[in-house]
Amino acid sequence: MTTPADPRASRPRTVFRALDGILLLDKPRGLSSNQALQRVRHLFRAEKAGHTGSLDPLATGLLPVCFGEATKIAGGLLGARKAYETVARLGITTDSDDAEGQPLRERPVPVLTIATIDAALRALTGRIRQRPPIYSALKRGGEPLYAKARRGETIAVEEREVEVHAFDLVSAADLLDGGEPLLRLHVECGSGTYVRSLVRDLGELLGCGAHVAELRRLWVDPFRDPRMWTLEGLEQLRAHAGEHVLESCLLPVEAGMASWPQVRVSAAQARRLGHGQGLRGPFRPPGQVALVDEAGRGLGLGEVGADGGLRPLRLFRRAVASPPAQ
Repeated sequence: MTTPADPRASRPRTVFRALDGILLLDKPRGLSSNQALQRVRHLFRAEKAGHTGSLDPLATGLLPVCFGEATKIAGGLLGARKAYETVARLGITTDSDDAEGQPLRERPVPVLTIATIDAALRALTGRIRQRPPIYSALKRGGEPLYAKARRGETIAVEEREVEVHAFDLVSAADLLDGGEPLLRLHVECGSGTYVRSLVRDLGELLGCGAHVAELRRLWVDPFRDPRMWTLEGLEQLRAHAGEHVLESCLLPVEAGMASWPQVRVSAAQARRLGHGQGLRGPFRPPGQVALVDEAGRGLGLGEVGADGGLRPLRLFRRAVASPPAQ
């Protein structure tokens, strides 16, 4: 009796290549951020790739994917300001604080007014204390909390301070017209803020509980007006126009450096930085900066100290390609 052939054995193995740039991916619902990342990495055949901030499988929208040299600035983009549209379903709380979790409690939704809803939203705006969901990628003991939660472990998650720049009501028409108890909301927030937690806490302030029914990320700084690409669109583009056309979908590495103050250096200074040598000042402003050469090409990230001196942090290949300055 013959053993059926493994269909994976007939697939050509991906030959990866060096590729630099940033893809603004419109992540589909149902895929984890890492699954989406691996799909586009194989599609572009990129040797190195990383994303800048996870989206839940339920969520859709902007997921910046960094290829090659752009991965060196991905960590800085994780802390960027972000905006979302979400739909809150009132009356039911779940263990994951979204529609993919198991229901924990169902309560009647009280009669609500726009003024009542707006007051609750204002209470969750600004610098607030927030308890992240137990089903999250936060790690404890080197393991994500969601892995512990799936094993049924009891998890106490500490509150932490986060910044919510805007938490606004877009529409309560579904609820006020006697339909589904849904609120459509707009959120702008800083690093580490969970929209699921915001919606959960909003539900408690309204006295009925709530969970996220839909979530879409609209933008991430510095990509405020993003031209996003879907996986299906990229696959069709490659199939009809060839792999080389995919590269036109990428933004240059410099596009991701706009959030840092820029410091321009000469060719001689760039060579010194490229070989790990600091520069005497005065440079400004203090803190992390984007390093660019005289032509405006990105060289990487540096740091300006209190004394005005400049030292390299994470540099691109082009910054270390020249011989050291004598």
